[in-house]
Amino acid sequence: MHLVLETERLILRPWAESDIPELVPLIGAREVAATTLRIPHPYREEHAREFLRTVGKENEQRLSIRLRSDGRLCGGVGLFPTAAHQHAELGYWLGVPFWGHGYATEAAHAVVRYGFEQIQFHRIFASHFEGNVASARVLEKLGMRHEGCLRQHILKWGKFIDLELYAILRQEFISP
Repeated sequence: MHLVLETERLILRPWAESDIPELVPLIGAREVAATTLRIPHPYREEHAREFLRTVGKENEQRLSIRLRSDGRLCGGVGLFPTAAHQHAELGYWLGVPFWGHGYATEAAHAVVRYGFEQIQFHRIFASHFEGNVASARVLEKLGMRHEGCLRQHILKWGKFIDLELYAILRQEFISP
């Protein structure tokens, strides 16, 4: 399936091989990798090619985030479902030049809406590394509730990191 979602300022579309030249330097910033679980650093072209080979597996919705104004790649967003439980994990990242403009919230909102309205998930959850205040704000703006802290849950670059867990139920999103 080739899902394309559009918002006021963004186009969310499937990843393509033609994205690699923009993807590698944008996602390759240490600041981006430092706040994410699955992005290696340094990030090289072979990482991008491996990522593209795995996109779309197991009903995941992984989309690139592009600006409507000029078509520039600014990040990625996705839903990672567990069908048996009718829930999905939300994930997203933005390149450093695009931080602070509300793009993560706008993209995440479109994907969460799609997840609840089209796929009919019961629950969508997300987490962020301790201290990532910007990501906490994105999740709060989506109407997600803080559900707790998974203490020292992740080992990143030799250090154990707490994960802050958030979630929203379908009825909370559809009828706030």
